[in-house]
Amino acid sequence: MIELGSTNNVRAAQGFVDYIGTHGFRGALKAGENGHVIIGVAPEHFHQVQPLWQEFQNQPEHPRYLDAAWETGRTDSGLVYGGQKLNLVSRFNKLSLLVKSISIASIIIYALFLLGQFSDIFPILQFKAHQPLSWLTPSIVHFSAIHLIFNVLWWLTLGPAIEQQTSKVTLLSVFIIGSVVSSWAQFLMVGPNFGGLSGVVYALVGFCWIYPYLAKTPMMLSKSMIGFLLLWLAFGFTDMLIPMANWAHLGGLASGMIIAVVMALGGTKKAT
Repeated sequence: MIELGSTNNVRAAQGFVDYIGTHGFRGALKAGENGHVIIGVAPEHFHQVQPLWQEFQNQPEHPRYLDAAWETGRTDSGLVYGGQKLNLVSRFNKLSLLVKSISIASIIIYALFLLGQFSDIFPILQFKAHQPLSWLTPSIVHFSAIHLIFNVLWWLTLGPAIEQQTSKVTLLSVFIIGSVVSSWAQFLMVGPNFGGLSGVVYALVGFCWIYPYLAKTPMMLSKSMIGFLLLWLAFGFTDMLIPMANWAHLGGLASGMIIAVVMALGGTKKAT
């Protein structure tokens, strides 16, 4: 291995190695001095990886590196960097209480559905105009494994990114407002039979799209991924895809964008 550079952010360094791995380049980490970790790459990949290293140095907390870690990591820690195991369970444990709670609640409720408890649980969590708490609970209800996995993975990716660039209070605000607006939008346009975290996910997308432009901060989501998610939202209204809570998606997106504008123009900064 040839030394590419070093950083004192071990978590980000692991993400970078995972990221270049998705491009077919071999990398490894080894302990350096003063708490730093050294990134090494295969000699034949050194020149190709250098531009990616420069991007990493400019934006070490970009979600692309966390995405790569989730994509390539294994909970059995079979992947080893410089003698240190990459353990997704320990990474999950380091997430905020809000991020973990919503993820775990969504998984538990879906598991109960699989165990035959749908008819007992769904009426309790279903949207009801006269019960304010029920404006939030549809967000943790999912009807299929794909539905659950897609939404939770996006929540686990974008939620921590927003917390890191702004604050935990900001993520809580986006979750609550996104849940309420998306639920009401879907209820008013279609009815009460819906569920899923996707309305909140689109609120996160809206925030991650607008806030960095206005606040002049690093992008939390790539332009290509934003474009894909917007296209997915638009296709949902054509009825060419599986049935989706399209109005919840649109309401969530709008609410996230509005929160981003208010925060950015108000000069809200990351809490220290």
